[in-house]
Parts: sequence; C-alpha cells; structure tokens
Amino acid sequence: MNIEEYREYCISKPGVSEGFPFDQNTLVFKVMGKMFALTNVEQFRSINLKCDPDYAIELREQYEGIKAGYHMSKKHWNTCDTQNDIPDEVLKKMIDDSYELVASKLTKAAKEELKNLSL
Repeated sequence: MNIEEYREYCISKPGVSEGFPFDQNTLVFKVMGKMFALTNVEQFRSINLKCDPDYAIELREQYEGIKAGYHMSKKHWNTCDTQNDIPDEVLKKMIDDSYELVASKLTKAAKEELKNLSL
C-alpha cells in the first residue's frame, strides 16, 4: 500500500477528517474528531492504528512488521511497517477495525450524526 492508497482508503469512510494537529509531517485521520490512524507523510514507513488489545498481540505474533504502537499506548495501538510482510488486505482490515473501534466509543450524539452521514 502506498500513501495515496492509504489516504484514499481512510478518507472514504463516513465522518472522517484529516489534518496535521501535531506537526507538518504527521497526517492524522479522525472519525468524528477522534483519532484512528496516523502516519508520517515524508517517509510513509509506518502507520499507527488503534486495535483491540488481545487482537493486537495476535497480529504482532503473526507479522514481523506489526509492533506495539510507537509513541502511543502499547496496549491499544499497533505500528505497522508499510515496507514489511503485511499484505494490503490485512492493513485495510486493520484500518477498518481501528475506525470501527473508535466509532464504537463515540458519544450517543456523535454516533447518531455518523449514522446520518452514512445514509
């Protein structure tokens, strides 16, 4: 997956915004204002994605390119090496899972707004 494919996949989801809240290199994707994915646009060597803690461990054991989140909660985030052994289909599923995990924790009002955007 290259950075254009990554960006298009993330931004295609309902309620997603993109921005650079930390610095000019770190592209962050948020669903209804809550972060679910980020990457360095200068290098695009890795993607940080939120993940269920038990599934995160499974993924880290299965793929050399998936490590505990760099500069993130090691329990809830994975850093995925885009130049390693992770198939694009797995990365897309991880993006989907991260999006859904964050969306599931939104407030009732935000969930309703997201539902209306999805229609």
